[in-house]
Amino acid sequence: MRTKSLLCIVAALALCLLVSSGSATQARAAEPYNLGVALAITGTGALYCQDGVDAIKLAVEEINAKGGFLGKHPIKLFVRDTHTKPDAAVRATRDLILRDKVRTVLGTYSSATAVAIKPVCQEYKVLHIPAISNSEGITLTNFSPYTYQVVPNSYMQAKAVVLGVAALAKKKGWKTFVTIASDYEWGRSTQQNTVALLKQMAPNLKLVKEFWPPLGETQFTSYITAIMAQKPDFVIGSIASKDNVAWMKQAKAYGFFKKIPYPGSLISVTELILQAKTLDRGLVGLCRAPFFAHLDIPMMANFVAAFKKKYNRYPSDWAVMEYDAVYVLKQGIEKAKSIDTEKVKAALKGATVATSRGNLYFRNIDNQLSCSSYLGVVADDPKYPFPIYHDLVEVKGPDSWRPEKEILAARAAEKKK
Repeated sequence: MRTKSLLCIVAALALCLLVSSGSATQARAAEPYNLGVALAITGTGALYCQDGVDAIKLAVEEINAKGGFLGKHPIKLFVRDTHTKPDAAVRATRDLILRDKVRTVLGTYSSATAVAIKPVCQEYKVLHIPAISNSEGITLTNFSPYTYQVVPNSYMQAKAVVLGVAALAKKKGWKTFVTIASDYEWGRSTQQNTVALLKQMAPNLKLVKEFWPPLGETQFTSYITAIMAQKPDFVIGSIASKDNVAWMKQAKAYGFFKKIPYPGSLISVTELILQAKTLDRGLVGLCRAPFFAHLDIPMMANFVAAFKKKYNRYPSDWAVMEYDAVYVLKQGIEKAKSIDTEKVKAALKGATVATSRGNLYFRNIDNQLSCSSYLGVVADDPKYPFPIYHDLVEVKGPDSWRPEKEILAARAAEKKK
């Protein structure tokens, strides 16, 4: 009896251990994936970022409806406000990493905030996808293997603009131009790249004046009158979000765009929608990810339909890019067959990914996605209650990004400092 009793106890213990082991395995299999979002819920970037947050939420809902990443890791979303300020963005990112234990940080608005949080993510070995911020400095120097970029960077956008402007200048006999750009990382980077590339491709053009309104500027009257006093043949602007809305509205009131050509400046889908009644038709604008350029791609068509159904509006460039960021992460996890950050980081290196803008790939040297820039003429379209781009020109990523030898030279120079 004693032997039998002992055997029963051993069997019971073994069964308990087996059940316990099975429960632990099941718990690990159901481990949630903590996903962080650092975007400007308030501040000058809020205009673009709300669309970005909404697109992220939609993507998360879609993926979680199928069990989460790999069908078994439900995504838990944590959103923090950067206030469009680098120091606040750093605090928010540290909070996401240390308190919320996120594995990836999506965002940000303002390239200065993206540059500020990049080393934080690298320090803690957390993936960083700054889907809205696009200064080339995010990936050009102080390179972080944890940062992957899904938006055309400021060099790529500048190159796209210069290709169009150089052709227009030759056709129209333009000789002089002025620039106006927000005085922060993105504005500086975009303006400097544009001016340098114009010097290469249209050396006869002369830059006569630079204007640098601070980020968050709301009164542009003095800039408008000063630019008009210069009487340039054309003006190139690098202004975004709420600043851009104020600038465009006030410049229009002065008849600015009827007197001075303003080719290739940022007019995103947000501006097309918000300024539907006031935006001058015929402007040659630039955008980063217009939904209407890729409705032939099922992923884009499905996204637009789902976004409209959920939010009762069309998605902006910023929504498209944040949505793509979530699905890029998903594909990295699927390729790695793991949510382990080091494995996902390695899986994304040089990877080709399906996005709403088509199948694109990450360039090995800088983790920049081969995404396009878009130029077109602002015009009405019977399909939409707002103007879109007609005569749309898509400038492919590989046709516009900086040559690798220049990236290596920039990094070598950086090391000597």
